Amino acid sequence: MPWVHVVPEQGSLPVELLLTGRTYVARLDGRQMCDTDAVFRQFYDGLRLPDHFGWNWDALYDCLRDLEWLPADQYVVIVEAAEEVLAGDAAGRRRLFATLLRAGRRWSSVKRPEGTDTSRLLVVLSCDPASVPDVRAQVRACGEEIVSS
Repeated sequence: MPWVHVVPEQGSLPVELLLTGRTYVARLDGRQMCDTDAVFRQFYDGLRLPDHFGWNWDALYDCLRDLEWLPADQYVVIVEAAEEVLAGDAAGRRRLFATLLRAGRRWSSVKRPEGTDTSRLLVVLSCDPASVPDVRAQVRACGEEIVSS
């Protein structure tokens, strides 16, 4: 899915992904996301979620598919140390990745005439180089679950 990228620390993305007008960038720290409340706190602070945010997965998805309070042409969410996010909660991590994938799909469109997928919401999961294959596999598995549901 072209709206979620797993890159090694200090990795990069093609610049054309980021040059599409006004861009809001939120940097979140995966080292601070040890439980779901901490995940929600990082998103709340990084994306300046509205006060009515419900502090649950459905509320996070609802906010990610809206973002009206942050007027921009594109949104980039960078999760640093992504391999540490919910390290002791595999189900919670899958739920987070699925939420990010669903929200990215909600913002996506197909660019014509090239026929390529684009999205106004990009998620960058930055992690230790040794963890990149594992995190990519986890994201891919979540994507397959979303497509089959």
